[in-house]
Amino acid sequence: MATAGQWLEGARLRTLPAAVAPVVVGSAVALWAGGWRPGHAVLALVVALALQVGVNFANDYSDGIRGTDDARVGPQRLVGSGAAPAAVVKAAAFGCFGVAALAGLALVVLTSAWWLLAVGAVCILAAWFYTGGRRPYGYAGLGELFVFVFFGLVATCGTTYVQLGEVPAASVWGGVACGALAAAILVANNLRDRAGDAVAGKRTLAVRLGERWTRWLYVALVGVGVFAVVQVAATSTWWALLGLVMVVLLAGPVRLVLLGAVGPELVRVLKLTGLGELAGALGVLLGCLVGAL
Repeated sequence: MATAGQWLEGARLRTLPAAVAPVVVGSAVALWAGGWRPGHAVLALVVALALQVGVNFANDYSDGIRGTDDARVGPQRLVGSGAAPAAVVKAAAFGCFGVAALAGLALVVLTSAWWLLAVGAVCILAAWFYTGGRRPYGYAGLGELFVFVFFGLVATCGTTYVQLGEVPAASVWGGVACGALAAAILVANNLRDRAGDAVAGKRTLAVRLGERWTRWLYVALVGVGVFAVVQVAATSTWWALLGLVMVVLLAGPVRLVLLGAVGPELVRVLKLTGLGELAGALGVLLGCLVGAL
């Protein structure tokens, strides 16, 4: 049976980098462009964190009631292990979505950008139907696309927009970087669970591509992330190249994946990929700060 600590550890590996990095990068671009608003940035972070935690709870609930987690390799989940009732986990998911909605509404009021309400609604719906509903798109191999779009482009560009009122090219490239690395985290996660997912009927991209091409997909996404950071620097300040510090952390995971890492080794890949994404975001922030000065 999973303990709360085990669940939190597994969630932390996925949640913090994917939620924090795009807000940091989006704020970095706003800072470089002279439009940094700390209050708006904090609200954007609340939205991102609440959505990401909500997705984790929603996935735990939906996968648990379907039996997808019955033979899980990574950290145990609440519903699948019987550590928490399904109804409680479902309520926690919707509670997080509610927090995200309230923080997002505050941003809408502050910016008067009422069209962001539609964006927020789409984000919440996408978060739930990733593994929820009758035909979850996460079971059809579209999970990586969801992560790239919502925890990459939307989160990064949205953070910049609510502070600056526009979205410079550097923010778009920052979204590509964050989205690619967040997707790489999911690829590592799905590569680890590929055999069990196939048995459970969860046709993730890893199941569809097979082990070999999934490993190359991970490497390609890391490469896209590195390239995108260079483009952030090219469209803002070259000091943003400090974000390439992430290569130090990402080299090991790439090597492990190419050498055929399996099971618990892929949990390490997942963790280091997340840390690499976060380190890259902080490097970009430092670079933009120096460039602005």
